[in-house]
Amino acid sequence: MMSRWRMKPGLRAIVATIGVSLVGEAIGGGQGGVPEPFAIEVVDAETGRGVPLVELETVNNQRFVTDSNGLVAFLEPGLMGQSVYFHVRSHGYEFPADGFGYRGKALQVEPGGSARLVVRRLNIAERLYRVTGGGIYRDTALLGREAPIREPLLNARVLGQDSVLAEPYRGTIRWFWGDTNKVSYPLGNFHVPGATSLLPSDGGLDPEAGVDLTYFVGDDGFAKPTAKLPGEGPTWLGGLTVLRDAGGRERMFAGYAKIKPPLETYESGLVEWDDDAEAFRKVTQFEGLPPVHPTGHTLQRTEPDGTRHVYFTTPFPLTRAPADSEALADPGRYEGFTCLEAGTTFEDRRLDRGPDGRLRYAWKARTPPLDQAQQAELIKAGLMRPDEALLGLRDPDTGREVRAHGGTTYWNEYRKRWVAVFVEVMGEGSLLGELWYAEADTPLGPWAYARKVVTHDDYSFYNPKHHPFFDEDGGRVVFFEGTYTHSFSGNPVQTPRFDYNQVMYRLDLADHRLNLPVPVDHESVGARDGGHAPALFALGRPGDGTVPVYSVEDDQGGHSLVVGDPPTPDAIPAFHALPADLATPPPTTTPLYEFTRPDGAGRLYATSDAIEGYRRSELPLCLVWVDPVGVPIPDTGETLVDRGDKPQEARP
Repeated sequence: MMSRWRMKPGLRAIVATIGVSLVGEAIGGGQGGVPEPFAIEVVDAETGRGVPLVELETVNNQRFVTDSNGLVAFLEPGLMGQSVYFHVRSHGYEFPADGFGYRGKALQVEPGGSARLVVRRLNIAERLYRVTGGGIYRDTALLGREAPIREPLLNARVLGQDSVLAEPYRGTIRWFWGDTNKVSYPLGNFHVPGATSLLPSDGGLDPEAGVDLTYFVGDDGFAKPTAKLPGEGPTWLGGLTVLRDAGGRERMFAGYAKIKPPLETYESGLVEWDDDAEAFRKVTQFEGLPPVHPTGHTLQRTEPDGTRHVYFTTPFPLTRAPADSEALADPGRYEGFTCLEAGTTFEDRRLDRGPDGRLRYAWKARTPPLDQAQQAELIKAGLMRPDEALLGLRDPDTGREVRAHGGTTYWNEYRKRWVAVFVEVMGEGSLLGELWYAEADTPLGPWAYARKVVTHDDYSFYNPKHHPFFDEDGGRVVFFEGTYTHSFSGNPVQTPRFDYNQVMYRLDLADHRLNLPVPVDHESVGARDGGHAPALFALGRPGDGTVPVYSVEDDQGGHSLVVGDPPTPDAIPAFHALPADLATPPPTTTPLYEFTRPDGAGRLYATSDAIEGYRRSELPLCLVWVDPVGVPIPDTGETLVDRGDKPQEARP
């Protein structure tokens, strides 16, 4: 059962008195009385849960922001006892508009009274609470209500924290952040503060309720540095991972970078956690910044040959190193999955092509992968064709390219796929605040279609981190957080208390809006080429207006596709598609045709206009989705994944 924090009656009176001491007489009409605040609760129409980060603004521009319980404690001189209009707005949520287009409501504000406002969630993901900073449950406290965490107002004197890293280590979750603001001065901790929390299975809070952080603190009570390495400038960490040594003992490592203006790395290397010192110690210093190095977040995977690797996700796991301490300390052991010539970088513009002219993607030591922006540059320069790009993320409804920036990828047991949560760069709603979800059959892809799950209006929400140790219901419900900040957004208005802090979201992978086109294998459609490029993309689950497609084996060992009614009572669809006669199909779809040999000896199904030696059907069977990647994904031997080494399936 979720633990609760309850304010004692005496403390409640003190907090209330402090909150209104300067205006008590004005509010109380000169009688010395201090009225109770008016409680405004904003809830999600779908779940009934309080929604954090909802802004309520009066006609004279007084702004109030709901706390992590979705509450505002309103106690404003001159407005108590009045009908007060509040504009209601929040990133990814919407309040109904009136006839003039205003989204808000007039509330009769009375001391001790309350009102509830219901907002409709536009985001697929649900905002839960703020993880870090001061006043997480400020209004809850002022109203004398319960908060689910131990430190609802101020923890380790932390007011703001950038970009989280988190991994289970020796029985607890270890949390580390970037630059951190404190109460007593504008400059705070620039050398990686840290904290611990209990796993939900070991007495920690349910992630739906919150995270009880126990910070490593200094003598002054402020969150202390855990990576104060020699040299000027901040210390940043990335690539946090936990390995087991030969004796089975866990050891925690991370890559480090020393930063100088303007955000330039002048030193990098590897650090290891020292339990006694409660700090990281330097293991090795790299020469400069190697082309492939520990960064982002990590997952671990055992290959078919038994080799175990640490993969670094930014957001896709396209760099790796052997999962042992000696290899992590050696930049020469890091590899990138790339089409660059071995030992080169993007700046060299040297692509690895075989005698047949095809690009050769492979794991190559000290050679970085290409990101989407680099792919686009090479395509524009005529050095790469669009169908040779490894990353082809698209919105399935519009076909618009989605350029991924930071994020994570992990195996998901519910979807039986690798799932990625990442932030888009140059998004439509914000420069660096649109979060997307994608999934793939292998860690290398194909990363093809993605769906937006969180949006922000001219505000940043970067470096999202999915926490697989919080997954619930067999992976159906996942939790992720990110850094909410005005930085890089162009928005000069900072949200009080929330800005430069971590905010947690919950995402239900059973949501029908996350039904994305996925690869359909060649066997299911009777294709000739048994390689690893998918025959087509279709839906693995039924969707709005879709039709089931069944694969039936014929007498000759081939397959025929049947659209609509099942061929047998127990038949299971091979995939789901859109009807061939759909009036306005999405621009990402294409007709699927049946191809037969003139002698009737065989049939194929493809989106091609013609196949030599085959006759195409006059009408298409259905509409499927185009392959936005085009690069054959090598067989990654999807048999052992993650720390649990669980068997994996890879079909819709």
